[in-house]
Amino acid sequence: MRIALLTQDASNYSSRAIIEAAQSRDHVIEAITTSRCYMNINVLRPEVHYDGKPLPQFDVIIPRIGVPMTSYGLAVVRQFETTGAYCLNRSNAIAASRDKLHALQVLARKGIPMPVTAFAKSPKDTDYVVDLVGGAPLVVKLTKGAQGRGVVLADTRLAASSVISAFRDLDAELLTQEFIKEADGEDLRCFVIGHKVVAAMMRRAKIGDFRANLHQGGDALSVDISPEEAQIAVKAARALGLQVAGVDILRSKTGPKVLEVNSSPGLQGIEKASGVKVADLIIGHIEGRMRPIQRLGAKSPRLLRRE
Repeated sequence: MRIALLTQDASNYSSRAIIEAAQSRDHVIEAITTSRCYMNINVLRPEVHYDGKPLPQFDVIIPRIGVPMTSYGLAVVRQFETTGAYCLNRSNAIAASRDKLHALQVLARKGIPMPVTAFAKSPKDTDYVVDLVGGAPLVVKLTKGAQGRGVVLADTRLAASSVISAFRDLDAELLTQEFIKEADGEDLRCFVIGHKVVAAMMRRAKIGDFRANLHQGGDALSVDISPEEAQIAVKAARALGLQVAGVDILRSKTGPKVLEVNSSPGLQGIEKASGVKVADLIIGHIEGRMRPIQRLGAKSPRLLRRE
C-alpha cells in the first residue's frame, strides 16, 4: 500500500512509530506536513498539491490533525476523500470529536454515560447551568480545548461565576460539567481500533491538579479495564464514526462515564504503559480494511467508504 501520514511533526513519537510500523510491513509511507498541502478543487480531477506539484494517488490517509490545525486539516482530509483515498478517520468524524458540545450530544443520543453537562449562551443563565450540574464544585471547560487546556475546576459557586464570566469576555464557548469527585484525579485512556479496545492505561494527575492529561504532568500506569468499560469505549468511538480513537473514561460511583473522545490520540504514553505496539495494530487494521479491495482488484478504495 501507499500511505500518507498527515502530520505537523514527522519527528514526534507517534509519527515515527506509525512510519516504522508501516515500513516493517513492507508498505510505502510518506509523512506530509498538513499545513503545506494545498488543493486543486475541480470536477474532473481533484488533487492535493505539495511543494509545487500534485501528490500521487495514495491508497490510505492516516490523519494526525492537531487541534490548532483542525479547520485547515479537515479541508485537506476532505480533499483526499474526494480523490478516492481511504481515510482512517474521516473528516466528519474528526470534526465531531473536536467539538466537545457536538460530541457529547452525539454520545448522549446513543445512550452512552457521561458526566452531567450544561451549555448556555446568555450570562443571565449562569446560575441555572451551575444548578443543572449539581452546583459547586464543578468543571468549566472550553468546547474546543485540548490536552487539558481550557479546563478549570471551580470549587465554589462564586468561583464558577467568575470563571464563566472570564471565558465569556474572551468570546469563548464553554460547558459546565458535573465534577466526579470519587475519580480523585484519575481517568482511563482506552485506545480503540475498529471494534476493540487494544490497549488501556490509567492516567493520574500530578499533586494539586485534577486533570489527568499527560500533557499537564500526569502519570501513565498499566491498568486492567472491565468488560463494561471496554464496551462503552468502543460504543463511544463508533458513535462518532472513528476507526481509531482514544476514549477517556472516569470511574464514578454510578459506573464508567465517558469524558472525551480523541481522534488523534498519542501513542507514546499508551505504548509505554501497556506494552502494546499500538502503531503496528493500526497498520494491521488498515490492511484488514483494504484486503477486500485487493481481492476484488478494484482501482479505488471507495468501496470501503461505508463504516
